[in-house]
Amino acid sequence: MKDQFTMVIERDPESGWLVGDIVELPGFFTEAPDLASLDAAMREAIAVYLATVAPDEPRSDFTGTWRIDVPARADA
Repeated sequence: MKDQFTMVIERDPESGWLVGDIVELPGFFTEAPDLASLDAAMREAIAVYLATVAPDEPRSDFTGTWRIDVPARADA
């Protein structure tokens, strides 16, 4: 049996690195210069996390994403 996690990926505008955030594990993120490195780092971090947390620890349930449009700022 495998656990599945949802990773949201954003590019940091200052460093250009990719930042991955695991939706089901609030506050759980890592960063790397490319997708392959991010995937490897995240898998390692999740493995360490799972080795240290209680098996019945509650997790968030990923529901989906929603894009919200708002008026642009006048000074932008």
